[in-house]
Amino acid sequence: MKEVHKGAILVLSGPSGAGKSTIIQEAAKEIGEYYFSISTTTRSPRVGEEDGKDYFFVSKESFEKDIKAGNFLEYAEVHGNYYGTSLKPVREALREGKLVIFDIDVQGHRLVREKMNDITTSAFITPPTLKELEVRLRARSTDDESVVLQRIENAKEEIRAVGEYDFTIINDMIDDAVGEFVIVAKAARLKQSQEDEEKFIQQWLG
Repeated sequence: MKEVHKGAILVLSGPSGAGKSTIIQEAAKEIGEYYFSISTTTRSPRVGEEDGKDYFFVSKESFEKDIKAGNFLEYAEVHGNYYGTSLKPVREALREGKLVIFDIDVQGHRLVREKMNDITTSAFITPPTLKELEVRLRARSTDDESVVLQRIENAKEEIRAVGEYDFTIINDMIDDAVGEFVIVAKAARLKQSQEDEEKFIQQWLG
């Protein structure tokens, strides 16, 4: 009997402006069913925001209950509201055999590794140089200068953690970066957990 495809986790990190969202959108048709992990928050939805698409909007009581139950990968309180990565939709997507994609920072990657290392693959996505990142951030014209400068400083710190990732995708030409991302996503699905390996050895030995 053929085993149902198991889910896997793919963590993506990299500086703001590296093109992570564009790469995921361009590769969507080729990477199979995936679930993009979104945050849970206790703040009210803003105009145009949808529950389950932009955030999961919950009550403070419900959020605190989940904290006590250990249902968050990470969470923080910001301006009186909670924000966090709930493990419930992640576990559900894994059960359904989906590839769970996280777009999180270096710290978040370390937390995922601590909790779910044996089914996690990670990739650091970055423009070829700091100078190129600067050009892209300014070309967006969506942030004021202080935000751009802060993002550049953050990027200088984040790049030092590149060795903690399984793969590095240099987003110079978008088509090449998308092609590499598809290979990484497929590799993530092939990664076996310790439990899978032990099962395979038992079956193989008969």
